[in-house]
Amino acid sequence: MATSSAYPPPPPFYRLYKDYEQDPSSAPEPPPPPPVDAVYTTFGTERKINVLLPSLESYNVRQLYPDGPNIDFKKELRTLNRELQLHILELADILVERPSQYARRVEDISLIFRNLHHLLNSLRPLQARATLIHMLESQIQRRKQAIEDIKQ
Repeated sequence: MATSSAYPPPPPFYRLYKDYEQDPSSAPEPPPPPPVDAVYTTFGTERKINVLLPSLESYNVRQLYPDGPNIDFKKELRTLNRELQLHILELADILVERPSQYARRVEDISLIFRNLHHLLNSLRPLQARATLIHMLESQIQRRKQAIEDIKQ
């Protein structure tokens, strides 16, 4: 395993582009490198590609929201949040009236929290995509503005 450094060496396929840089008309453009399989190493740490979010059932946790590709995340998050508020109020009542019976309500609250976290984590890829789009659009806007400044 290679040691990590502040600036890692270029990938081995950079040599393919040496002739192309010198004379682009003589050498055909090299094809892109093959896709990385399941694991790659960056800065001395092995990372996995396409890490999928495991289902709640794989953790033996009951799912409180409907499953499927067309989930209304906003509606489901609001529903779970309201249910959480209700359970917390009920927990307060139980602690005042029957303190020995709080365990069941705490389990319900824990289940709601796990569902909320899972639902939020399933939104992470969408958030990352939206953030990337925003960053690219702002870079394009800055570059267009720089070009306009140079022209003036």
